[in-house]
Amino acid sequence: MRLQFIRAMLLALLVLVAPLAFAQQVPPLQDKPFAEHKIVLQLSDGDARKQALVLSVANNLLKAYDPDKIAVEVVAFGPGIDLLLSGSERRKQVESLIAQGVRFDICLNTVDTIERETGKRPEFIPAATPVQVGVGQILFLVENGYLVVRP
Repeated sequence: MRLQFIRAMLLALLVLVAPLAFAQQVPPLQDKPFAEHKIVLQLSDGDARKQALVLSVANNLLKAYDPDKIAVEVVAFGPGIDLLLSGSERRKQVESLIAQGVRFDICLNTVDTIERETGKRPEFIPAATPVQVGVGQILFLVENGYLVVRP
């Protein structure tokens, strides 16, 4: 009986706290309020060719559309965060795209997992936007009109 009460209390607490935690992890969508096209590029692969492809797609979108009319967000999680680590070979490309309005999100769950496994927290590009849950960020963006593309 007591165990059931404890479970019920924990569940009630989770129901109350979960929305607050999620709301804090998802940044607002104020960056491009007049965007007519909204694309989220999923990067969950550590392969250099796939990372290059994601950067190429983001760059091509900026060339094809008025930069004020398109919102491009890259969400990196799992092995995909390699692109956003400080020592990335493609750091200059990432920073150039950020300067042009592309947003790069890095999954903190992945960063935390790497820290637990290696004992060292990986450093990532300061211009990358940390989000607690990469897939949660994609879900949030989709719910707000973004189209997911996984190059």
